[in-house]
Amino acid sequence: MFKTIRNAWKIQDLRNKLIFTVIMLLLYRVGSGILLPFLNPTAVAAAMNTNNIDPNSIQSVLNVINSMTGGNLGQTTLFALGVQPYINSSIIIQLLTAVIPALERLSKEGEEGQKKMQAITRWTALGLAVLQSVAYYIFMLNNDFLRSGLNTFESIVCALMIIAMLIAGAMLVVWMGEEIDRRGIGNGVSLLIFAGIVARLPQMMYELYVYFRLGIEQPNYAYLVGSPIMLVLYLAMIVAVVWMSAAERRVPVQYAKRVVGRKQYGGQNTHLPLKVNMAGVLPIIFASSFLSLPQMIKAFAGVSDTSTFGKILNVFHSRTPVYAILYFVLIFAFTYFYSTIQVNPMDMANNIRKNSGAVPGIRPGKPTADFIRKIVTKIDFVSGLFLAIIAVLPIIFGIVTGMNFAIYGTSVIIIVGVALELVQSMESQMMMRHYKGFLS
Repeated sequence: MFKTIRNAWKIQDLRNKLIFTVIMLLLYRVGSGILLPFLNPTAVAAAMNTNNIDPNSIQSVLNVINSMTGGNLGQTTLFALGVQPYINSSIIIQLLTAVIPALERLSKEGEEGQKKMQAITRWTALGLAVLQSVAYYIFMLNNDFLRSGLNTFESIVCALMIIAMLIAGAMLVVWMGEEIDRRGIGNGVSLLIFAGIVARLPQMMYELYVYFRLGIEQPNYAYLVGSPIMLVLYLAMIVAVVWMSAAERRVPVQYAKRVVGRKQYGGQNTHLPLKVNMAGVLPIIFASSFLSLPQMIKAFAGVSDTSTFGKILNVFHSRTPVYAILYFVLIFAFTYFYSTIQVNPMDMANNIRKNSGAVPGIRPGKPTADFIRKIVTKIDFVSGLFLAIIAVLPIIFGIVTGMNFAIYGTSVIIIVGVALELVQSMESQMMMRHYKGFLS
């Protein structure tokens, strides 16, 4: 592997891409350390105190919303919104493309159409960033994160500066992601999410240590036994995600022989690869975004726990059985939904027939489409079950033991998925230049 890295560094184009990607990630981490102005450091530090393990504390709420921003949201930094506006915008535009014919036609117009779709996504992300920035300012105001003693003029300046910096930070992150796509290596937005989550790994390890120490001092056998079990559980999830990411269902396809001039083409047996986890982490992101709305409303609007509305919102807290059940069901539903808009069995069947191919034992056309649809449905069940278990298992474990963590199952899937994607991208770059790849 070291020889492979040395060979990769010898390739100027690949070396420049790696250097540019690293520089962008470093700038992202620098921006993650720039605090917003007019803050009350004592209130922020108290809210983000890792020793506070109360599941109903503000830190518990922040950890749920924080998982995609690498802690920037709870630490009130320039990149507090992270890539959330862009991700939400991409999801919205992707869903609208499936139901609005004009957007569907635009997405199929080649490179120019893709540029217009990216522009629409970018403007939508800007609108979402404005809304989220205002909501985040209200959240900080309601939780005494802002410096006290400000007069009216200073309060107006404070609001405008914080909202403007949050919007600028969100759009700067979008620019970084697009620049990595264009001049770096790997998927830019995914790498930024990856960097943010990896930055929280030391916090997760420290939290496990705190729980283990409390288990000895109190003593609390749930903390004492649960901490090492949780560590083993994370490692098991990493192995499972790696295995599932590489799994695929191969549909056999036979191509008929055809003669063109003096040459004979076709007559070979191949397969149609269908990834088992074709939806990736998107169903979990959809489900978590949907279920995080009640807690976001409670945190941003300052709803009291004792009020009727507050009690209703508390039912959807991330550490309740109701949340775990709804999370499980929604992941299943979004897995099937995403597969429906991404995979078209009829198009697959038509492409096989156009190339003089056929699935053995299945008639071309609609029977082939029905056969592929049946296989995709089974794959969706396995994928949905896998994603739901990975996402819900840490939540159930936390409910049983009373432990609260900074890293969730969603984060594990993102870390492993992005790492594998980056390695595969490096592999293709190396193989294009006839070097032995990372995966060889």
